Amino acid sequence: MHKSVRALLEYAHSNDEEMPMLIAQITDFHIRAPGKLVSRRVDTAACLKRAVMELMRCDPLPDIVLATGDLAEAGRAEEYAYLRELLAPITMPLYVIPGNHDERGALRAAFRDHTYLPRAGKVLQYAINDFPLRLIALDTVIPGAPGGELCEERLGWLDAHLLEMPDRPTIVFMHHPPFLTGIRHMDQMSLANPETFGDIIARHPQVERVLCGHVHRSIQVRYKGTVASICPGTAHQIKLNLRPDAPAEFTLEPPGFQLHLWNEVTGLVTHTASIGDYPAQIF
Repeated sequence: MHKSVRALLEYAHSNDEEMPMLIAQITDFHIRAPGKLVSRRVDTAACLKRAVMELMRCDPLPDIVLATGDLAEAGRAEEYAYLRELLAPITMPLYVIPGNHDERGALRAAFRDHTYLPRAGKVLQYAINDFPLRLIALDTVIPGAPGGELCEERLGWLDAHLLEMPDRPTIVFMHHPPFLTGIRHMDQMSLANPETFGDIIARHPQVERVLCGHVHRSIQVRYKGTVASICPGTAHQIKLNLRPDAPAEFTLEPPGFQLHLWNEVTGLVTHTASIGDYPAQIF
């Protein structure tokens, strides 16, 4: 039987020490209704099913799973209903946020049993204080637009929540990255106002990591006194082309997910796991 990393390592820690924590991040599922493909060729449902299977094979199991946006392709109710079926094998707590392909109302309705999601208000952001690492989820969506923003209200909410627990190590997770990646066509649809967001992060050194989706690649940068990172998608990836005039292209290179391992001595260590069939040979 699989056990979580906290259960496996508990014997090594006294009651006065923070427990280790293993966080899985999955992103950019782009789920369509059953039987439909993305761009007429990508079976995103089959890809997510495989990703969930690989995730549930982890030993130890993650303590929680973060899903960082573009959960559905068109934000339709039938897509979210299908998504719930595909995510059902996940037994750990699952925390979701919307991406630019998502529709907040349909997402909220489909995940109504996820009580951490706000029942009212225009945006879906929240704080979770139940684990060694505090989790702060941000909603960067501009309805109908590919790019994102954090308005004054959302930024004020973030600053206030970070001020509440200045000594508590924290992860901030969001869909749109607040930094340029060098993939120009994606940078043109990133976070619209990263400077103000960055100023807030810089004022709060307890932020261990800013976790993002959107770009369908594994990307990391030193950012405002912490690290910001992007997780690869569970299906198609953005083609790695750093030419300024590069076209928007997808590739079917191996998808993946990330595991973020926290302990109070080392901090947060990130591993990227590729999803696919590889030789089982051990050297």
